[in-house]
Amino acid sequence: MSLSMGACPHAWQQHHLHHRGRMWAASPAFRRQLFLLRSLAPTCADGGRASSSSLRPHLMYAAAGPVYEADAEAVVRRITPPLDRARHKGQAGKIAIIGGCREYTGAPYFAAISALRVGADLSHVFCTKDAATVIKSYSPELIVHPILEESYSVRDDERESVSSSILAEVIKWMERFDCIVVGPGLGRDSFLMDCVGNIMRHARQANIPTVVDGDGLFLITNNIGLVEDNSLAILTPNVYEYKRLVQKVLNCEVNEENASEQLTALCQKIGGVTIMRKGKADLISDGKKVTQVSTFGSPRRCGGQGDILSGSVAVFSSWARHFLLSNEQPKETSVNPMVLGCIAGSLLLRKAAALAFEKNKRSTVTTDIIEFLGQSLEDICPAGR
Repeated sequence: MSLSMGACPHAWQQHHLHHRGRMWAASPAFRRQLFLLRSLAPTCADGGRASSSSLRPHLMYAAAGPVYEADAEAVVRRITPPLDRARHKGQAGKIAIIGGCREYTGAPYFAAISALRVGADLSHVFCTKDAATVIKSYSPELIVHPILEESYSVRDDERESVSSSILAEVIKWMERFDCIVVGPGLGRDSFLMDCVGNIMRHARQANIPTVVDGDGLFLITNNIGLVEDNSLAILTPNVYEYKRLVQKVLNCEVNEENASEQLTALCQKIGGVTIMRKGKADLISDGKKVTQVSTFGSPRRCGGQGDILSGSVAVFSSWARHFLLSNEQPKETSVNPMVLGCIAGSLLLRKAAALAFEKNKRSTVTTDIIEFLGQSLEDICPAGR
């Protein structure tokens, strides 16, 4: 199917959809998907696997073809590393947040502290000097680097040298990180955006997975080359950010009737990236297939939940990548760790939000949800397993 049809196709007839769905269910790609889900099944107490029936994906025939409802709990259990006395600090994940300016200090904090609450060992924040003291005051658990600059604090004749200095400082730390998150509280200052673009280029060269959220999505929408053909990049747009991406990349409007096919086309057009389209159900694709997580979370839509998600996805993606590398999955059956990270992060946020709402109802705020991340993970994957 051509890209133009995938991006903005005409309405399809129902019988054609049914026929296409049956063909897909019988295809080698579908059988490989079944195998991958089974291989990710949690190991049972007796050393066996969970039953294959509990792992079978629910095939839904949407207007854009099949959408898999992820067995997200199985994914979480499989990729979450066991707590082992032989491990040392840093082996459970070192995450960095690139964001935080004088106007926005909450978002980078939410993302960074969520990474720790999920189970990362270390969480860094690279922010502007104005934001650093404020973010440090929120928690002593975070390692805060006040190195970013905005236009108002840099003379025109200093820009090149300051930009080089910022990049050099980040490079000192970059290869220590298992994943970085770009965008929470970043703002839209032009000089700051340019500096962060340079950081993203270096992260790509160093093969560091990168989650892009918030103002980071504004940055890449205007410079797609920053993530183009990067299989270690994850984009997590909300409804408005997704609309801008579709308009920019596919040159059309969002097509809800053909949502999964349009999402696939968007991933393919950018090339290799994983996109999690946030919504009532989170749709996740790397351009090969579409998976959804539709577990109900909370009707309370307080700001900051996207920051929790980005920090959580960063941790789970790094865990999934380590798990797959350690287990040497055969190339022909390999699964994308970035997709697994999105599935796990989506489920954990939804479960934590549900628990927070059960307790606090309309007064639920982001910090309430963060407090339930640990319990939500423990319910799915007990620490003493």
